[in-house]
Amino acid sequence: MANGPDPYSGLPPAALWRTAVAGTGIFGLSDLWRSRWALPGDARFATFGSCFAQHISRALTARGLTWVDAEPAPGRCPPDLARRFGYGVFSARTGNIYTAAQLLCHARLAAGLADPDVIETWDDRDRHYDSLRPAIEPEGFATAEEARLSRRSAVRAFARAVRLADVLVFTLGLTEGWHSAATGQPYAMCPGTVAGRFDPDRHHFRNAGYQQVRAALEEAIGLLRGLNPGLRVILTVSPVPLTATASGQHVLVATGWSKATLRAVAGDLAASDPGIDYFPSYEIITGAPARSMFFDPNLRTVAEPGVDLVMRHFFAGLDLSAPAAHGGAATRPDSALEAAMAAEDLVCEEEVLGGMAGG
Repeated sequence: MANGPDPYSGLPPAALWRTAVAGTGIFGLSDLWRSRWALPGDARFATFGSCFAQHISRALTARGLTWVDAEPAPGRCPPDLARRFGYGVFSARTGNIYTAAQLLCHARLAAGLADPDVIETWDDRDRHYDSLRPAIEPEGFATAEEARLSRRSAVRAFARAVRLADVLVFTLGLTEGWHSAATGQPYAMCPGTVAGRFDPDRHHFRNAGYQQVRAALEEAIGLLRGLNPGLRVILTVSPVPLTATASGQHVLVATGWSKATLRAVAGDLAASDPGIDYFPSYEIITGAPARSMFFDPNLRTVAEPGVDLVMRHFFAGLDLSAPAAHGGAATRPDSALEAAMAAEDLVCEEEVLGGMAGG
């Protein structure tokens, strides 16, 4: 006979599906996430990752919080043109970083463990494309040297963003990716889709499993903490399904496998590392209460009401109660950015596939 109440007796409403989900509906959900840290009121956020990560940077600036823009567009550049060329989208002009392997590549470059000039530059119809950022220059660069100079600038900016940030928000998008058979360098996109020419002998497919994703993320975060020992990381998983899969599976099954892997890695890292947190954007959009209502007719693009709901939960759970640490910096920490740039020796995507690949 039982000696006392079981572990499920007296649980709060949030722990029970009936009261926390079925009884509230999608717009009644509450307490989905509470930041594990009390951040300074003027905390600086850097954002990178897959397509869905772009919404976070916009939401931060719209609310007057400090979003680090470490590679701003040239002066007087119209906003629409700037975004077309990858400025003001992420905290540096990296383009989408879909996989953990890509993040690790960027981290190694920023930490000085790899030479930016050894990253492949693709030649395509007399134009030149950075294989880490093939869509960053829509018409390509005029010369391979221009592509290398732009890449060096982006590497410096990525490192600046990490050094300036209190929090890095990284959105995981894919487990599937392509890499060089000779060097192992990951590509942002499969050669021959956005730019370049595909060669099956030189370009190999990999669908990273749990251990590979986790190892790459742990190494990348370790390198970024080498640049900024106080850096905190919020991981999210993009709710956007794959546009196409090279795995041989049905794309619906491949999407489930990929997102489940990323979700498991993100959750386990957050559970084991007090400097890492997980925010459930994936669950808000794809969970049963949403009934797929937040997807556009293509069942892939997240509509604005869904984005708004995700952001409301994010800012409701964000704790900015700690004392200011940066003197109450404005939306972009211009003085800190200028100081960081002055201290350096400066050297003077997926949707593009139109239904071929993505995350």
